[in-house]
Amino acid sequence: MATIKDIAQQAGVSSATVSRVLNYDESLSVGDETKKRIFEVAEQLEYTKHKKVKLTKNGKIAIMQWSTEKEELDDVYYLSLRMGAEKRIAEEGYETLRVFQDTPFEMTKDIVGIISLGECSPVQVARLTEWGKPICFINFDQLIHKYDSVVVDFEQAVRSVLDHFIATGHTKIGYIGGLECYGDRSGTIIDTRTKIFESYLREKKLYVEGYCFIDSFEVKAGYEQMKKAISELGEDLPTAIFAGNDPIAVGCLRALQEEGIQVPERVSLIGFNDISVAKYVFPSLSTVKVYTELMGETGVDLLLDRMASNRQAAKKITLSTDLILRESTLN
Repeated sequence: MATIKDIAQQAGVSSATVSRVLNYDESLSVGDETKKRIFEVAEQLEYTKHKKVKLTKNGKIAIMQWSTEKEELDDVYYLSLRMGAEKRIAEEGYETLRVFQDTPFEMTKDIVGIISLGECSPVQVARLTEWGKPICFINFDQLIHKYDSVVVDFEQAVRSVLDHFIATGHTKIGYIGGLECYGDRSGTIIDTRTKIFESYLREKKLYVEGYCFIDSFEVKAGYEQMKKAISELGEDLPTAIFAGNDPIAVGCLRALQEEGIQVPERVSLIGFNDISVAKYVFPSLSTVKVYTELMGETGVDLLLDRMASNRQAAKKITLSTDLILRESTLN
């Protein structure tokens, strides 16, 4: 595992700055470019594969991101997906064209394929497919519309968290999750983790609606919803909390610490994604590891396969996850 010092040296900043950025310290006054550089270095240092010899090919692959650059910094999960895709694109000798959902874009002849990162509205899907370029959706299942897709097995992931909590004696299990809107604000995306959490705990006869709090997928929202749970539930606060992503979990951890609630002795906490931040908070965060680099690489591989073979049948690749247990849970 890379150290804070390793990241600091490569990013050209102090170790204290790296620590505060990775802990989402809102009192730290550094620009978004510095934050971006730190997060990118932290993610890059997680990659262990050797680079292939770069070939030279004509054409660009466009990465369409249904987020803004600011949103990418708030949840570096999408940054990590992008970096995995960019790495494979470079290995295969193509140039990457990055397009965020809030930036103007026109299709040009030198674009040979499209990688779509994240969930987008039906209108946005239609716009992408109207261009007639090979396309692969990452983190968004479009097999029903016969487009290649790379997704996470959320069912397996959420069940692994809940099974661990139950196996370690927890019967009061809470959830702090988020809602997202499509990039064009045409609708709300119902998070799959929330639905699976409810259905599985109902099956186990352990679901309590009052233990669930939903806002957005940000550190601030996790902090505020955890504070709300502590205030409303008091002594009935669950002994185990599953957070919809790692930034939410970081906010939860901060709120619990402010209230003097010990983690994991009083409340066990598990996040989701295993972004680089998870290792550097205190206590270090137990979380579901999503293989974001592999997702990005796999999406590009599917796209290149489609380009080379001109196959008509769409493919969906579902990747498993791993539960990584660290200091925020009693194991």
